[in-house]
Amino acid sequence: MAIKVLVVDDSSFFRRRVSEIVNQDPELEVIATASNGAEAVKMAAELNPQVITMDIEMPVMDGITAVREIMAKCPTPILMFSSLTHDGAKATLDALDAGALDFLPKRFEDIATNKDDAILLLQQRVKALGRRRMFRPIARPVVTSTPSLRQTSSVLGTTSIASHTPATAPVRTSTAASIRASGKQYKLLLIGTSTGGPVALQKILTQFPANYPHPILLIQHMPAAFTPAFASRLNGLCKIEVKEAANGDLLKPGCAYLAPGGMQMMVERTGGSGRLKVIAGSADMNYKPCVDITFASASKAFSGDVLAVVLTGMGADGREGARMLKAVGATIWAQDEASCVVYGMPQAVASAGIATQSIALDNMAECILKESVRV
Repeated sequence: MAIKVLVVDDSSFFRRRVSEIVNQDPELEVIATASNGAEAVKMAAELNPQVITMDIEMPVMDGITAVREIMAKCPTPILMFSSLTHDGAKATLDALDAGALDFLPKRFEDIATNKDDAILLLQQRVKALGRRRMFRPIARPVVTSTPSLRQTSSVLGTTSIASHTPATAPVRTSTAASIRASGKQYKLLLIGTSTGGPVALQKILTQFPANYPHPILLIQHMPAAFTPAFASRLNGLCKIEVKEAANGDLLKPGCAYLAPGGMQMMVERTGGSGRLKVIAGSADMNYKPCVDITFASASKAFSGDVLAVVLTGMGADGREGARMLKAVGATIWAQDEASCVVYGMPQAVASAGIATQSIALDNMAECILKESVRV
């Protein structure tokens, strides 16, 4: 049965264009369109769509207000469309705070350099959200598959069509109470994520104390226009310092460095600490920033003195970098399926037998603190 989609935008041209693209996929069906937030709230309650695409700036009721009302009355996965500007970034982050699960640029040329890639990415994002059951727990079976991916390049990441192969090893699903600190000494915390990451990172980092003893590297798939606003928002909410990473930054404890959109962030060892190298990277890279690249550099610079966490996201970015980290003795954790917006990246490391723990988002901060802070 096709995933039912409600398209919301004040532009009749954009409503028609998005509807055409969504309906091209046999697994998707646009069941209605709305021209403002008030209509969207009414239709969401009456029609029970499985996914809503939502503009931000609309008459009568804006998209952010509509998201809040929909999430309060009839929680539904919502994909926001946003302009790649500072104001657009701020509004999109507000929408994610209100309950939206994902976002894409409103201009199709900003989604991907190739039109067909942009269409496929939009369809894949809608389908991924359509499979997400809002506020209903998902059963936690032993992981039995790992994605094998056919990828198409885009400025925001890759589109993935997964086929499944047997897993190499199961991964334990752990609670905060079941995690026992290993006693290992760490020098760096890494967190990689994509779809659903902004909310997940905020939930985790706001629980860290100001005197957290290690530097933190954050790799979130996000456009260049968004990362400064996201780093600023996190810095205002967290006790630790959060900044957008810059080339040459010296790592210091209790500071989180967010990889800039459109760039690659690597870490090098300088004496007893680390220094960041932020570069444009290869033009053919699917992800900018790329979790694999940062993780791989950390495996060379810090060897096994690393705790690396892979959170919610589409695709498999982070798997190969995590594999390199594990080979030198680092600790790898993944977010569990039930708490992920999209169980792609965490599944990739769990299914490959790389992650040693699978942890719910609500427990992740407590588990990280228990494992990485010596008392």
